[in-house]
Amino acid sequence: MPPGYPPLPPGYFYVPVPPPVPLSPAGVPLADFGTRLVAYIIDMSILSAVLLVLAIPGFFVLFKALPNPDTYVYDDSPDRMFRDFVGPMLLFELALFVVMLVLYYLYAVEWMIRSGQTLGKKAMKIRIVPIEPGARLTRGMAAKRYLVEYIAGSFVPFFSYLDGFWQLWDKPYQQALHDKAAGTVVVKVSP
Repeated sequence: MPPGYPPLPPGYFYVPVPPPVPLSPAGVPLADFGTRLVAYIIDMSILSAVLLVLAIPGFFVLFKALPNPDTYVYDDSPDRMFRDFVGPMLLFELALFVVMLVLYYLYAVEWMIRSGQTLGKKAMKIRIVPIEPGARLTRGMAAKRYLVEYIAGSFVPFFSYLDGFWQLWDKPYQQALHDKAAGTVVVKVSP
């Protein structure tokens, strides 16, 4: 029995009632934090694996093209070290970062606008829909989500954490910051 209530008569007992499931403006149940987190982890695992498959051969080609370290025994000038080693490594990492952003864009925008789901969301049975009932998910909405979630998250320290945790205290639609920017909500898909 919850505190502050009078005792129940004999033969009766208290059955706790779970709180109502939060609903989107269209009346569809919203996805909870744990489900969205697992979908995000699945999506990031897939994207990271693809990026790794692209990066490993690139690293082998880069290291094969670098000069032999034995040539630096008698010439240890910093400008040669930067020109021959540090510069190419930084350029390779910059190229890899650009490839990552393009790959994430293709996955998080172009793939997602087809059905409102990525592979992780499909596995967790959730979907992104516009907050306006009856509206269609557009490329512009998906691009706004991408810009806030991935681009701002890549360049602003700790923004990814703030963005992801925002849905825990957002009422009534449990939107993350990227959802608010795009005008979307994440809902459960009927089985």
